[in-house]
Amino acid sequence: MTRHRRWINRGVHAAWRWLERAGEIVPGTRAADAFGSLGEGSCIGFPAATLMGVGSIHVGAGTLIGRQVTLSVGYGANDQRAPERGLVIGDRCVIGARTSLTAHSSIVIGDDVWCGQDVFVTDASHGYQDAETPIGRQFGVHQPVAIGAGSWIGHSAIILPGSTIGRNVVVAAGSVVRGVVEDNAVVAGSPARVIRRFEPGVGWVSAAGDVRPMLLPLRDPSPGGDLDAVGSSAQV
Repeated sequence: MTRHRRWINRGVHAAWRWLERAGEIVPGTRAADAFGSLGEGSCIGFPAATLMGVGSIHVGAGTLIGRQVTLSVGYGANDQRAPERGLVIGDRCVIGARTSLTAHSSIVIGDDVWCGQDVFVTDASHGYQDAETPIGRQFGVHQPVAIGAGSWIGHSAIILPGSTIGRNVVVAAGSVVRGVVEDNAVVAGSPARVIRRFEPGVGWVSAAGDVRPMLLPLRDPSPGGDLDAVGSSAQV
């Protein structure tokens, strides 16, 4: 690579880093003012994929939302029927890159919910009952979605309309969830099923009934070191 090309490459990357920082949506920016609310210390990465109906989107404090994320409420930018609080995201959440949260009635995400990348959550789908009408024109029934505080939604998981996920739930990567998931459970598969649950006084019990020991954090061999890197998805 020639010196000239190296300098161009360096300049492009420096400019892109500047754009990423300058384009972030944070409290006090004009873009943030358009949201229903955006809490202190929260940030939406740049560039976003789609931001629609932002006046109906409410984000708590200290929440980080990654790049190329879709946040939308309603059926269009000027949908007068969009609910006032169509998409609500709690405090201290992490929403991974390329995640899509599309609300038409209500999606509520509790505090301290972490999502991996490429997660898809929606409260409406398409119907298919009329064989003569294109499916894309058959709008399904709105069914609110709720994700409880402290839950972890793994990479590429799909949360379908009408789902209610309890508190401190692990949804394994690639799972498809529909229905009600109890508190303190691990679900996996398509459709997702409970494969482990926490029973007070007993511990984590698999669906087959055997007790699984609690996993301890990995220890860094260096003095005083900790590697808090035991991934839930790796243990499902």
